[in-house]
Amino acid sequence: MQINAYSDNSLLPTCVKIKQHLSSYLNYLLVLNFLDIIIFAGQVASVTHMSLRWGIVTAGLISHDFVNALNSYPDKGDQVIVAVAARDKGRAEAFAKLHNIEKAYGSYQEIATNKDINVVYIGALNPDHYPLTKMYLEHGKHVLCEKPFTLNVKQSESLIKLAKQKNLFLMEALWTRFSPAYIDLEKDIAAGKLGDVKFLEANFGIVCDAERMNKKELGGGAILDIGIYVLHLAQHVFKDEPSKITVSGSLYPSGVDECETIILDYPGGRRAVLNTQSRIALHNRATIYGTKGRVTLEDPFHFPDKVTTVDGSTKEYKQHTTNLHYNFWNSPGLAYQTLEVARCIKEGLIESPRMPHKDTLMLARLVANIRQQLGVHFDVDDEEYP
Repeated sequence: MQINAYSDNSLLPTCVKIKQHLSSYLNYLLVLNFLDIIIFAGQVASVTHMSLRWGIVTAGLISHDFVNALNSYPDKGDQVIVAVAARDKGRAEAFAKLHNIEKAYGSYQEIATNKDINVVYIGALNPDHYPLTKMYLEHGKHVLCEKPFTLNVKQSESLIKLAKQKNLFLMEALWTRFSPAYIDLEKDIAAGKLGDVKFLEANFGIVCDAERMNKKELGGGAILDIGIYVLHLAQHVFKDEPSKITVSGSLYPSGVDECETIILDYPGGRRAVLNTQSRIALHNRATIYGTKGRVTLEDPFHFPDKVTTVDGSTKEYKQHTTNLHYNFWNSPGLAYQTLEVARCIKEGLIESPRMPHKDTLMLARLVANIRQQLGVHFDVDDEEYP
């Protein structure tokens, strides 16, 4: 038997009830959606307006320069240094007093468990980069870790994987990438002012007898300490991975590299010739050559305050000042990377578009190839990482 819903009045009460239930359910969904919007907006507002509360790991020379640069930078926004940690609490306390930091710790673990800290700067020796970064990520902290990011590719891949799992920001502190001179160079190349870039040469040589340079157990070697800068320049200019890597160098008695000359060949006939030295002071400048002209990043090329432009004129880059001394060349520029860290964290990013994880891994692969050709091997190269 067929029922005509339009003529069978016995079905009307049922239809009315169904309509009422549907109406209540739809209203319920609308309320849920409205609450979701409010919650999402609150989360966005919380991230957008959050302050960066830094923990500084180690009270060494580079940490001093980092803190000095950040504290004295006039437009750092809502960033504050909350605590510093060192293995020697006395050193941490002296550091905190000098830089007007509230808390000083005698262990790195205390930075990890301090819930008032949401981002950590690691200025430790190279072998400590992996375990410290891992610990802070596991405790929910964003991390800015000094270069070289780790000792090998496997360690770098493991940390990046962990940061993604934890949805935390992680960046190698390659401050050079944020130099105004390097940003201008990138713009000039993109605008075609140099024509087709075919060649670059860069030198980085210093007289350095520090144990961090020549001891294998401290992750020493010229390529990890200063060579990262010449490799980074080639990466910054050519973007690609080289198709061929040729290396010649010398080793310290400990088995880490003292110096090297590196030739990177890229598709399309492009080439980089790079020199590093840890026992000889070189003229530390770099020149990028194109079919229309050249640009020279004057000494110190890794964060220059002078650049000879393609038209032959000199462009100067002034840096902010402070009453405290710096240990290394042009260290006021360390502040620029903190601005990027703040921007990325407030936008909910886990990596910097300007210094992405893929570039850190590319540099790690270059270093691994160079170390292999020179015969430089660390014990951690034989280990596996999650």
